[in-house]
Amino acid sequence: MAAGNGSLVAEFILLGLTDKPDLQLPLFSLFLVMYMLTELGNLCLIIVIGQNSHLHTPMYFFLFNLSFIDICYSSVFTPQTLMNFFSKKNIISYVGCMSQFCLFCFFGISECYVLTLMAYDRYVAICNPLLYNVAMNPKVCSTLMLGSYLMAFSSSMAHTGCLLRLTFCDANTINHYFCDILPLLQLSCTSTYVNELVVFIVGGVNIIVPCLTVFVSYGFILSSILRISSTEGRSKAFSTCSSHIIAVSLFFGSCTFIYLQPSSSGSMDEGKISSVFYTNVVPMMNPLIYSLRNKDVKLALRKTLSRRGFCSETVSLCR
Repeated sequence: MAAGNGSLVAEFILLGLTDKPDLQLPLFSLFLVMYMLTELGNLCLIIVIGQNSHLHTPMYFFLFNLSFIDICYSSVFTPQTLMNFFSKKNIISYVGCMSQFCLFCFFGISECYVLTLMAYDRYVAICNPLLYNVAMNPKVCSTLMLGSYLMAFSSSMAHTGCLLRLTFCDANTINHYFCDILPLLQLSCTSTYVNELVVFIVGGVNIIVPCLTVFVSYGFILSSILRISSTEGRSKAFSTCSSHIIAVSLFFGSCTFIYLQPSSSGSMDEGKISSVFYTNVVPMMNPLIYSLRNKDVKLALRKTLSRRGFCSETVSLCR
């Protein structure tokens, strides 16, 4: 029976990250820990930002959205991945696969633009502080955030729509641990030329443009930092910026490696490893890099815990 739009495949089999039995338990433990840290860290940030009025600023507005995206983003595929480590046959339905890819694409592209907006926000704050309240007023921030979600939605629909037009005949084994577009294209028994073109065009726009914007913004920021007379001030600013740049480099670098090169079975195996960085590592690191090293957030976290009646020993852990 056809699963949809001409496809003869009703379900797919996910090969997973590795087929070595000895690695299943360690990888399950690693992915579970990363997932729990991602969900708890980002949920904690959402609560803290929402309950502390002094954090209702453009930077934390974008951080709030980033945390929300990371929670949803990780939940799209990680629970399925965890179950697959101990399943004899990792099956996902055709509809489930297309839905997973659509949501993965939406939240992944949203993250690209939110990281870009956060870099732009810091650029305006540091390089044009007198114009900050005008350039980053609530209406502008809301419009930029809405534009990010619309770009992500339109890109996700473009990829998913092109994917639905393909026919999958007999081959249904996906060489990946979730439904990603490049391993799916390898299974199609019809031409994938249009899909590959869309990957390069839409992927190029959603990776290269935000990536350049981020690094140009941080370039101007670093230039401004170098003009700071205080050695301590320069050191603190460099420490913050370097952490941000590392996180952004991991996310955009791994995405570029996978989506902006010709696909092959060899590159798919390497791509599975690279995917771990932008699907699991970066969402887990974002709460630490963008906030938990921030004194305002740590203070707000202590106040939130105190208001909720946590013991002094628990509060002291946030210091």
